[in-house]
Amino acid sequence: MNILTQQQGFLFLFLFAIVMIGLTWIVSRNKFWTGSQIGFLKAGSNVSWSFGAFSIAASWIWAPALFVSVQKSYEFGLAGMFWFTLPNILALVLFAFLAPKIRERLPGGYTLPDWIRYRFKDERIHKIYLSIFFWYQIMAITVQIYVGGLLISFLTDIQLDIVMILLSSISLSYALISGLRASIITDFLQMIMILGVGIIIIPWAIFEAGGLESVSKGFGGLQHIDSIFNPEVAYSFGIVTSIGLIAGAISDQQYWQRSFAIKKGDLVKSFIWGGVLFGIVPIALSVLGFMGANPDLNISMPQGVELPMIGVAVVAKLLPTWATLLFVIMLMSGLSSTLDSGFAAGASLWAIDSVKFSKFEKEVLRKERLGQSLTKEENTIKKDLDRKTPIRARQAMIGLAIIGLIVALIVEYVPSFTLDVLWWIFNAIASMVVVPTVLGLFWNKLSARGILFGFIGSFIGIIVFIWGSVVSNTNMIVFSAVFIILISLIMNLSFPSKEKFHG
Repeated sequence: MNILTQQQGFLFLFLFAIVMIGLTWIVSRNKFWTGSQIGFLKAGSNVSWSFGAFSIAASWIWAPALFVSVQKSYEFGLAGMFWFTLPNILALVLFAFLAPKIRERLPGGYTLPDWIRYRFKDERIHKIYLSIFFWYQIMAITVQIYVGGLLISFLTDIQLDIVMILLSSISLSYALISGLRASIITDFLQMIMILGVGIIIIPWAIFEAGGLESVSKGFGGLQHIDSIFNPEVAYSFGIVTSIGLIAGAISDQQYWQRSFAIKKGDLVKSFIWGGVLFGIVPIALSVLGFMGANPDLNISMPQGVELPMIGVAVVAKLLPTWATLLFVIMLMSGLSSTLDSGFAAGASLWAIDSVKFSKFEKEVLRKERLGQSLTKEENTIKKDLDRKTPIRARQAMIGLAIIGLIVALIVEYVPSFTLDVLWWIFNAIASMVVVPTVLGLFWNKLSARGILFGFIGSFIGIIVFIWGSVVSNTNMIVFSAVFIILISLIMNLSFPSKEKFHG
């Protein structure tokens, strides 16, 4: 299904790149954004609630929000839309409680793993957290590269691996300019494009399909589910999705990074509005899934095209080519916002948690975390860190782009290495850190021993989850997903610290 020639496809990508790079360059000409630690990694730590909310929403609009939301409404109707959208919104709103708390605990922090290191003084726990958080960013980058590549290749017939290289290069090119500031500024523009195009495309598609009746006829999806609270959908899809999405947000440095970047007084408003803005997108896109499931419209997928592209197929059938191109710009905006956010988040994990610092540099970072004043000598060290940290962060971005691209190419060329199975297995692994992260912020008697025992118990659940995914056993998948959270909670509460944490 080619709505553009290959030449037009290359031109489209080129123009998209020029807009994003140009915007980033215009708003990042001050050296503070490009050449200081706090400017590059935290956008100055003074981001307003409006930019913060738009960035939070845009960076959470992963490929699943753009494609899986449509697919699940297409398959399960209203029940699919409900169980996909609600936990996604809750995952962001949860940070309205978590973000102010971590800013209270660690005013000048940068990453969640760095807080864990400060809180427990245990390198084993810090390394486990860091590995999980790093892998999450690699997955974020890989998913956007691969799905974005499928989309553009589907519409232009450009070879998939070429598109993936171009997409990763575009987002990397403007992320390298000013780090998180580049991500937040382009997120704002991309979210406006997502909402603006959606306001045009969705009502127009409904009109062309024959009105609201064309939507309501697909409310049951392909499986003719008659209730939004259908117990079978809730059990087989809702439970695991809810746990996975909430665990994913808590394991995602992108939102902890924004927790440190947004003005402290604006955090609650930013995350609540971020959740609301995000929710508009999968709810609106689900309408396309309902129409796709309406038998009267006779919409089918082209040969060899995967089911998540059903939304594109609906728009392409009902609307003219230029409107489909607008829809593609909307989808590209969502994918790019998460891709550049992944680069910025991964860069902070490398520059703060992975690099070896001198004794004096560690003391400067400790004081910065706690918002304490620096001596004249320490300010000199801080200036040196301002010089070195953006360089290290940019190196990390390039490394993440290469690794993400390699994983995406493996997914393309190794049939058994499927992205969806890999993604849900990783969400199970991410569930390991949900309980200790929340308890570590709000309970001063959480111990390193309890966390380690919780990890060991959770690992048993992960093995069962992986095996259940391999053999497609729903009962095993659901049981293990719940077991990981419960055993972690039991172990963390069973081994409290003898002394309260003060800090």
